[in-house]
Amino acid sequence: MNQFEPINKAYNTVFQTGKLSIGLVVPIENYATSPVPTMQNHLERVKLIEKLGFKALWGRDVPLNVPSFGDAGQTFDPFTYLGFLAGQTSKIALGVASIALPLHHPIHIAKSVATIDQLSQGRIILGVASGDRYEEYPALGFQYEKRGEMFRENFKYIRSAQETFPILETKNYGNLNGASDILPKPFGNKIPMLITGQSRQSIQWNAEFGDGWMYYPRNLEQQKHTIDNWRKLVAETSEYNKPFIQPLYVDLQDNDDFLPQPIHLGFKIGANHLTTYFKYLENIGVNHVAVNLRFNQLPIEQTLEKLAEKVLPNFHLNKTVKTQ
Repeated sequence: MNQFEPINKAYNTVFQTGKLSIGLVVPIENYATSPVPTMQNHLERVKLIEKLGFKALWGRDVPLNVPSFGDAGQTFDPFTYLGFLAGQTSKIALGVASIALPLHHPIHIAKSVATIDQLSQGRIILGVASGDRYEEYPALGFQYEKRGEMFRENFKYIRSAQETFPILETKNYGNLNGASDILPKPFGNKIPMLITGQSRQSIQWNAEFGDGWMYYPRNLEQQKHTIDNWRKLVAETSEYNKPFIQPLYVDLQDNDDFLPQPIHLGFKIGANHLTTYFKYLENIGVNHVAVNLRFNQLPIEQTLEKLAEKVLPNFHLNKTVKTQ
């Protein structure tokens, strides 16, 4: 029960039991004063974080720019963008955090994500969620109140699509009768699907069906309790352990000994104290942290270099392997 399931290259490189890996949320830029990023230098920065040893990059599914939400994400369609980045990188995991399942037909999701998985030779990780921006539902003709039911159906449909000539009946997305197939199939064992938050489901359902759990930052004691409960439920329904992932907003300071000050879902912090905090997270069972630099004040390239020099070497999974 200590090992994670062998799924694909990304899943089994980013997630290892008892270890913490570190990735970055795209866009990799400061856009604290606007909901819309510039996306300038985005490709150069993605290539830089791969070179520096970060294990994953995470794009988001934001169909509409909703002003009340305050964040348009990377603005690009997540699957188109990750397909582009798959051709521009060679080893970094390509993550989605997260696709709002009820807003998309599962055939389109299954085909898109398996295509990226094939083209990248197993570097895709699919985060999934029920969606929390009300305005997107009427714009797409869906009922916000049904998003929990639609999430479950969509999730199971995507799983079925990875089988050969699948058979499945749904209320919201049509039926698969075994007379046709959905191609391509994943490069690896399956597409790893990480559930974000509750996604309108019980934690028992998430522990049984998800391949991992993305949850929000909490104080260490509360987070440890959450992880312990999750792992207990996982053990009841699975022969494998499953990873726990969280995001963290970071405003890295030039002074490495700068004491942490709370910001939205994260810290204004120096590299030494960030390392200590990550060690605490590793000790309580967090397997991956997706760092978001939206509020970061230092120049981005300087920040990435400092993180690579001061923080990543303290965590075994993030050490860059030299190649010929």
